[in-house]
Amino acid sequence: MSAKYYTQFILTDTQYRDGNEFCGVVELNQPMEQSSNSTDIEAILASNFDLQQNAVKLVSWSRLH
Repeated sequence: MSAKYYTQFILTDTQYRDGNEFCGVVELNQPMEQSSNSTDIEAILASNFDLQQNAVKLVSWSRLH
């Protein structure tokens, strides 16, 4: 079952220096665990941009119902 989240994050990689803040809906194949922390979420976002995890800074994240 997929789950949708509204998220805001900043990409700190130099490739995104001019437009590095993003927001929108992210859909995952499975809901995140209740115990997930920002590091887990940053890792998922970074992988979608083919970046290292430390290149993503999570601003906000909330599940849509």
